[in-house]
Amino acid sequence: MDMLIARLGLSLAIGLLVGLERGWRERSEPEGSRTAGIRTFGVVGLLGGVLAALSDASGSAAIFIAGFLGFAVIFGWFKFAEAQHDGSFSVTGTIAALCVFALGGLAVSGDYRAAAAGGAALAAVLASRDALHGMLRRLSWIELRSAIVLAVMTVIILPLLPNRTLDPWGGFNPWQIWFFTVLTASISFAGYIATRLLGSARGLLVSGLAGAIVSSTAVTVAFARSATASEHRRAYAGAATLAAMISICRVIVIVAIVAPLVLGSMVLPALAAAIAFGLAGGLMLFRAGAHDTASEPTNPFELTTLLLFAIAFAVVATASAALSSRFGDTGLVATSALSGTFDVDVAVLSALRLAAQNIGLETIGSAVLAALAANAMGRLALAIAAGPRAFWVPLLMTNLIAAAAGTAVWLMA
Repeated sequence: MDMLIARLGLSLAIGLLVGLERGWRERSEPEGSRTAGIRTFGVVGLLGGVLAALSDASGSAAIFIAGFLGFAVIFGWFKFAEAQHDGSFSVTGTIAALCVFALGGLAVSGDYRAAAAGGAALAAVLASRDALHGMLRRLSWIELRSAIVLAVMTVIILPLLPNRTLDPWGGFNPWQIWFFTVLTASISFAGYIATRLLGSARGLLVSGLAGAIVSSTAVTVAFARSATASEHRRAYAGAATLAAMISICRVIVIVAIVAPLVLGSMVLPALAAAIAFGLAGGLMLFRAGAHDTASEPTNPFELTTLLLFAIAFAVVATASAALSSRFGDTGLVATSALSGTFDVDVAVLSALRLAAQNIGLETIGSAVLAALAANAMGRLALAIAAGPRAFWVPLLMTNLIAAAAGTAVWLMA
């Protein structure tokens, strides 16, 4: 009984939350001129909960179904009369009321957490009307098409690919290669949208740092392609440099979690390189924001380029796996550098796995640093291949500075 009362209270709360948004939007209207406000929506949610409870008690879903259909007819009739009076064609209020009724029933006879989340999401969507309509007015066909293509790549093509290696060396995994391609496209598109919304400097900073948490290589490729058609090439280079800093910090966290004993042999050189990347990237972004001329960003989503990148990644990943298989653990540093060219996480985890064996911590630490260095070289090579000179030259300089800082600390340790 206590649980039923709590669930009915949730049904009422869902209706009141949605009714709060509806009532606030129509707060200037005279009383009695609207079909539903905060009180009505609260009662609608509670009604859905009560009918769901009666259905559970009787063991028949027909009670809830009949109540839902009856409510839909009555509420729809009132909303129709209101629409005729106002000359409105909006059906949002009717759909919202039906959702509140259904969520009220779900809160009583289903997953109450899903019902609560659905009520909050419904209120948020209703409250975001102006923002969503404004976004649609600013959205171009190229942006819409890019989002659709990206969705097809993610939810249709990706699940169809086999998630296993098809070569004898364990390097060619179609699912992983396509996932990396989708990731690159997502970061590129997210960076474009962030730049459109936040401006060049802030948009690049947000998309670069967020994307680098997953893959700094993908961020670098995306920014290199975007910089080709942009005047903010120094800003893109600064954001890619900050992404390199995040990549190193991510590796340090991985080492601290998986094999903390290895930290002593690699953390100081890695931190020195990360600090160098951070200072250089921040300086480039600051100077770009202060001096570059603002320009409208160009959509960076090009499917042909992404497909070519996927092919190149597949070839390199397969070759790296073949060489690693040939040399084995005796060439740990070399194989870590090879495999770290495109995927530093895989290289680092492979090296850390040997910490429980008879491999010296210094050797494993050197392998981690080699993977970081190779990954930086791989990012730079991709930047040179995909971006303009004004983008990759600053990256080259910052990589040299970071390498010098890390090497100096490593020699002094």
